[in-house]
This record gives sequence, structure tokens and C-alpha cells, in this order.
Amino acid sequence: MSDRDSCRRVSIVGAGLAGSLLAILLARRGWSVALFERFADPRRHQVPVGRSINLALAERGRAALAEAGILTEIEQIALPMAGRLLHDEHGQTRLQRYGQRDDEVIWSVHRGLLNIALLDGAERAGVNIYFDRRLESADFPACTLDFIDGDGKSHTHDFDLAVGADGAGSALRQAMNRESDLGIREQPLGHGYMELSIPPDADGQFRMSNDALHIWPRGGFMMIALPNPDASFTCTLFLDNDGEPGFRQLDTTERKREFVEAHFPDAVEMMPELDHELENNPVGYLATLYLDRWHLGDRAVLIGDAAHAIVPFHGQGMNAAFEDTVALARLLERNGISENTLEQFHAERKPNADAIAAMALDNYLEMRDRVREPRFHLIKALEWELEKRLPGTFIPRYAMVMFHDEIPYAEALRRGERQQQLLERLTRGHESLDTIDIEQAMREARETLRTS
Repeated sequence: MSDRDSCRRVSIVGAGLAGSLLAILLARRGWSVALFERFADPRRHQVPVGRSINLALAERGRAALAEAGILTEIEQIALPMAGRLLHDEHGQTRLQRYGQRDDEVIWSVHRGLLNIALLDGAERAGVNIYFDRRLESADFPACTLDFIDGDGKSHTHDFDLAVGADGAGSALRQAMNRESDLGIREQPLGHGYMELSIPPDADGQFRMSNDALHIWPRGGFMMIALPNPDASFTCTLFLDNDGEPGFRQLDTTERKREFVEAHFPDAVEMMPELDHELENNPVGYLATLYLDRWHLGDRAVLIGDAAHAIVPFHGQGMNAAFEDTVALARLLERNGISENTLEQFHAERKPNADAIAAMALDNYLEMRDRVREPRFHLIKALEWELEKRLPGTFIPRYAMVMFHDEIPYAEALRRGERQQQLLERLTRGHESLDTIDIEQAMREARETLRTS
């Protein structure tokens, strides 16, 4: 046995969602894990504004949390959402269910509360967590990481494997790239986001239905709202940065309020803190990150947003990162720390990361634009009917992504493209499901999926 074969010390940079979950998975397998976070402990300090967008927890993420033994705990701080509730300009609503069965839901969970639960789980698993540790440099041949604490003091830590789970602006990725070109490419969306809120009513109750993801699609921009256990909603406005309208054009609180009042009047009535939030909440940056390589020999590897940050419109950034943690933990336990192990991880996860990145971009167009079109709803109606009549055979792409963790993202993208072509063809020239030959549609769907 070589020295590297017996190495089981993992240093994880970034104690956010992916880093904390990976720490739990490895510690439960007997690995020695150190977790480093540049911010203060969120259990003792307030989370910075703009970092607390609600997240959609789907089956992929739930499977990872179950493997870590903390799914039941997380369910206590999550709310199930059965579908999208679309709000039009006149305040009328329309529910579009996510799945056929009652258990086909996605879960709204607050990033900050989830992070706290994961950190607690990591501590219970025996992980050593260091807060206020900003990565200053990395010496990969010597296997050391140098950090600066909040007082400016330096700290050096040894590792057998360094894992970058420190987000889209990853300091470990930057250090790795200085050592060897990772082929980093960033594709800005050109749109930003601002977090807003709808508090509980005077009786402490929800002001809207709490079992749906609320969407105000406006063609080119939109607002969404996800429920919280305290009866509030976390809202997010997505808008072009430079367009008309655009965030740079809305350069005063008054102009921002006029814009929100004009396009989301039913929501404004429920936002008593709107002026304060418009004045103080920052505009967030949205982009897709691509890397040709996620690891540096057998010394360092990247996961989650540090390797493949995506836009949030399919609710899968966290779920994809959680899948990363499970795949990496299993490969490390099976094969140990080696370049081959990290290459296997990259080969398994990279195609799926690219696939969900593409689907997330496409889902933005669907949420803000297509859901306003009658043809979109006809296609969805036929898709729903085929899924009901061909269970396990015809599965909508959205369902494959959200409810079928056994189907890789890359496979969901490939099958989804074939099914979309079929649906487009079958609905051409029709305005209602009543005029479509469902039996013929079923035959063509079986043939399409048989040859796909």
C-alpha cells in the first residue's frame, strides 16, 4: 500500500450547502474532515442580505440528504409546493401542477436555515469547522492551505485532498488555475435579481397559498415567490440589467417602485417593506460557469458552484451540487484519493452539469415568456395526458429532472428534446386537446421513445 492509499484527511473550502453536506458524508464514513468558511458562523451572526434566496429541494437533493441521515430534520424547515401558480397582469391566477401524483412536489427551503441545519449535522458527525478563514494561498505539492482569519492572523493547514465548495467565486479554483489552466469560461446572463419579501398578515397567516411556487411572468422579466415556514414569502425579481426596463434604468427607489407597482400590483399590496428593500437590497449577478477540468491531479477537486455555477431557473443548482457530494464521497470511499478517482468523478458529473446548465437557461424563457402563450398550455396538456396514459414510459422533462433522481440530467435533456419535438408536431394546427387523436399520439410516443 502506498502512502497515498492510506490518506483520508480532506480539507473542504466553503462551509455552505455543498461543503457542509460533503463533510457529513465523508465524516460518517470515517474520514478526517476539516471545513473552512470565510464568513462568520451563520448560527451566531446574521446572513448577509442577498444571500438568502429560497431554494427548491427536489428528489435528487432529498436523496443526498437521506444518505447523510438528515432528510427528516430538513423536512421540518421545508414546505411542499405542488405546482406553479401563475399571476397575470390583472391579478388572475392559474395553477399548473408539477406532477400527476400528490407526492410529486418540490420543497421550498430557506438557504440560511438549511445551511444552519447542515452545519449542525457536520458538527455532530465530528467535522472540525473553522469560520472567519479566508483562503489566501495553496501549495499543492506540499499539500498545505494558508488562511487569514478575521484578525489578520495566518493559519496553515495540511491536507491529503482539498475540495473547493466555495461557490462561483471560488478561491480554491483560482489557486488551482494558477497551478494549471482549468479552462474556465463564464457566460453572463445579462439579467440580475433582487430579493424582496411578503411578510405574514396581521394574524400571522400566509397572504397567498403556501403550496405553490408563485410566478408573475411578464415577458422578458418576472418575479417569483416561495413560501417560508414562518408564513412569509421570499420573492425574487429577475430583470435585464441594461434593457428597457432594466435595473440600471431603475436608478432610484421611486423608479423601482413605479416599475413594481405597474407590473406586479397584486404583489405590491402585500409588501409593506417594499420601499426599504428596493433602496437597500443589492442586485445579484447571474451567470453560467463552465470548466474543462474540475481537478488538479490527485490534490484538489471542485464541486457545486465552484465547478459549474448555473442560473437558478430550474431550481437545480443545489440539487446538482448535492449529487456531486454523493458521487465524490462514494468514489473516494471505494477507490481512495487518486487522480483516477477524481477523473472518474469529473467524467461522471461534467456531462450532467452541462445538461442542467442548458435546461436552466431554457426554463428561464419558459417561466417568464412561454407560460403566457396558449400554445404552451396546449403542449403541457398533451404532455400531461401522455404521461398519465403511458406511466413510466412518457415522462415530461421537468418531471425527469425534479422527481426521477435515477435519470441523469444528460439523459433527461436528450429524452426531453425528442419528446418536445414530438409534442410540437402533434399539437401543430390544433387549439384544443379535444381535436388531437390521443390514441395516435400514444402510438407515436411509444415509437419515439423506443428509438430514442
